[in-house]
Parts: sequence; C-alpha cells; structure tokens
Amino acid sequence: MNSIVLEAAARSVQARRRIRQHIFETPLLPSRQIGRETGASVSFKAENFQLTGSFKIRGAASKMTSLGLDRGVITASSGNHGIASAQAAASIGQALTIVLPENVSQAKLERIRSFNVNVILHGAESGAAELYAQQQASSRGLVYVSPYNDPEIVAGQGTIGLELLEQAESIDNVFVAMGGGGLIGGIGSVLKSFSPRTRIYGVAARNSAALAASLTAGRVVATEHFDTLADGVAGGMDEDSITLPLALSIIDEVVTCTEAEIVDALRDLAFRENQIVEGAAALALAGFLKVAERCKGQKNIVVLCGANFDRDKIFSVLNG
Repeated sequence: MNSIVLEAAARSVQARRRIRQHIFETPLLPSRQIGRETGASVSFKAENFQLTGSFKIRGAASKMTSLGLDRGVITASSGNHGIASAQAAASIGQALTIVLPENVSQAKLERIRSFNVNVILHGAESGAAELYAQQQASSRGLVYVSPYNDPEIVAGQGTIGLELLEQAESIDNVFVAMGGGGLIGGIGSVLKSFSPRTRIYGVAARNSAALAASLTAGRVVATEHFDTLADGVAGGMDEDSITLPLALSIIDEVVTCTEAEIVDALRDLAFRENQIVEGAAALALAGFLKVAERCKGQKNIVVLCGANFDRDKIFSVLNG
C-alpha cells in the first residue's frame, strides 16, 4: 500500500478522536427504490444531514482542532466550506476570519455572520477573495485554511470512511463526487487502507472536471469551466495540491456525467428516495446510475455530500 495513503488514513483516525464532539455521525440509509430498480444493493451516506448541511465541517473541525487556540485562522469561501468553518470555529472557540467576495448572497452572509466570526468583504469574485485571504495570512501571521489542499482537511473528510467501515460490511463500491479532491482523497485513503477490495469511483461533472483531467495527465492541469448544477465541485485546483497524488493512488475508475444525467439523478433522489440534495450530491448518484449494470448483486454506497442548495435553482429543476 502506498505510504501516502496509509499516512492519510492514520491521520483520519487521529482526527476522528478530536472532532467527534463537533460533528454529527451521519446515517447510512438504504435505498428505497433505486437499489431495487437496478438490481444492486444501494445505500446513501447522508452527509446532507450533517450539522452544516455538508461534509465540510469535518475537515474544518479537523484543521482547527489540530492548531490550538493560540493561532488565528483565516479562510475564504461563501459556500459550504465557509459555513462549515464558521460553525467549527464557534464550536471550538477558534478565532476565525472569513473573506467573502463582495457579491456574496445576503442569505449566506447572514448565515456566516450568525456564528460571530470576523467577516471581510473583498473582491468581485471568489478567486480574488481567496488570494486576499492568503495575503492576509502572510502579513498578519494567521493560518490560512484551504477548502481541500491541506492534510488535516483531508483527514477530517476521511472520517466518513471510518464511519462507513462500522456501518457496513463488505463494501464493494463507493461513489464520490470529485471537486478539489479532499473528500474522495480522505474517504478513499481510509477504505483502501482497511478494505483494499473496495472500489473507489470518482464522479466528475463534465462541465467542470479539473481533477478528472489532472488524473489523466498525471499532473495538475488547467481546464475550462462551465456552469454546472454540481456547483459544489466546480473550479480548478492548486498546482501543488496534495490531493492529486492521493487520488492517483486510490481511485479505481472515473465516471464523467453530463448536466442532463445530474438532473435525472437529482430527480431520482427527490421522487424515488425522498431526499432533496445539492447538485454535487446528485452527481455521485449519477455516476452510480451510469455503471449500475456492472454493480448488480454488489454492495454500493453513494456519498451524498450535502444539501445546501439554491432553492430557486433546485426547485426549477425538480419542476421541469
């Protein structure tokens, strides 16, 4: 087994002890209809029920509990990472600054401010906010927290894998949506270390598939990004990302899905499984459905990474 995979798994074991009181151990829910219709055993790891509505609080809590309270923390995100970081900081008592783009929605701004963290509005878009946060970290002696490119962030996400090993026996396949690689890197490292036979499927959105392209090239490559319903996985990767070597070591197969396939999966979850989730969670199911014929008679787990959706966008898709 690759040493970086074993080290990542060991770090997840340590992180779980630190963050247990700051997160919710999410349920593994059996499929109501999709499994029966596909002839496969299907269960959903329901991170959509996590405290912040997303898996991101695991990584945020892991990073902050690894630092001690004498170091101030700064990050940038108007999405799931920002909300998770704010809740984790409030729970732990960590001093946190979050840089948000000036066009952040009022609802997200109010939610993040409700945790009583320091908020700075800077830049016209998320990239500018992130760059400013990194500059502030350097000039003010703060710890910058990346949404994915950090060993402790990856370790926190890997605690999902530890829970899965306790909740299910003989897992054949796990389907995980791919963004920057922190989620699949953490889960995959744990499962490959303790259950090497489990196949890890990385699911990419065709409209924004930076990690998939980088896996093919064997290095981080720039890709063109288009709008995607799975906006939680959209965007590029840091050139020095620690997640690419992990992903290369643990992913058995990449499945790339179109927007139409994501929409179909979102509707399946809502109407067949009674779960309304964000697009990135539906992406993981879309990946399973694309290869379901090969997974008949096997135990499959689909990681529903979150449910922090834009209400108007999701409801228009469901009503379409």
